[in-house]
Amino acid sequence: MTETIVLPRFLVTRLLHQAQTRPDHEVCGLIGARGDKPSSLYPIANVAENPRMHFHMDPKGQIKAMKTMRRRGETLFAVYHSHPQAPPFPSREDLEWVAYPEALALIISLNTKGVLELRGFRLEGRHPREIVLVMEET
Repeated sequence: MTETIVLPRFLVTRLLHQAQTRPDHEVCGLIGARGDKPSSLYPIANVAENPRMHFHMDPKGQIKAMKTMRRRGETLFAVYHSHPQAPPFPSREDLEWVAYPEALALIISLNTKGVLELRGFRLEGRHPREIVLVMEET
């Protein structure tokens, strides 16, 4: 059976907007949830040597985001990043460097001119399993 995840429209809008503001770099961050409801976006600086092609979240930014989630009673729901010049599928590097296998992986693609794509995956065991994403009006 295919897993379905419901994302609130305001989070999807913020994710897509963040990717559009840096069309030449991979943006990245975390999403916190209350219960099973995604509720907060935590953009984190990409400190990769080549941010046009890779992402590496700033460790201090990750720690700060995780502390804020705990203080707010949230848990880690998803890790997100963008692919400015590639389709929204996990790259070999994405699969090799999974830091939070329990979290949903969201990938935003700017690859199709004028059309943004957002896809979700479970990256357990280095094999991506696509998740159906449904946007919820709030």
